[in-house]
Amino acid sequence: QVQLAESGGGLVQAGGSLRLSCAASGSLFSNRAMGWFRQAPGKEREFVAAITWIAGTRYADSVKGRFTISRDSAKATVTVYLQMNSLKPEDTAVYYCAMYGSVSFLGGPASWGQGTQVTVSS
Repeated sequence: QVQLAESGGGLVQAGGSLRLSCAASGSLFSNRAMGWFRQAPGKEREFVAAITWIAGTRYADSVKGRFTISRDSAKATVTVYLQMNSLKPEDTAVYYCAMYGSVSFLGGPASWGQGTQVTVSS
């Protein structure tokens, strides 16, 4: 069983920055792909960014050049980060951390965090 805990959300003005963190613990599979998704009010959850050891990173077109995903692994934990710069009001959403079911992006996420709210004011 994997537990994912996000932190770092909050309220920021347009053009500002936030850094989200996701700490994974439990039955770790430290080589699995990890990613970030988001869900705005009244919209479907959408892909934001993902990272693997073997295939690098992927980003949604809407965040390319503004967001950066990274990860590090210690003995007992895996942490993934999402650095968000030049934030726009349309980035407002609940951001969810996800661990994929494999070392690649195939098959999609298998575990989800509880989410952290990001609100960008205009």
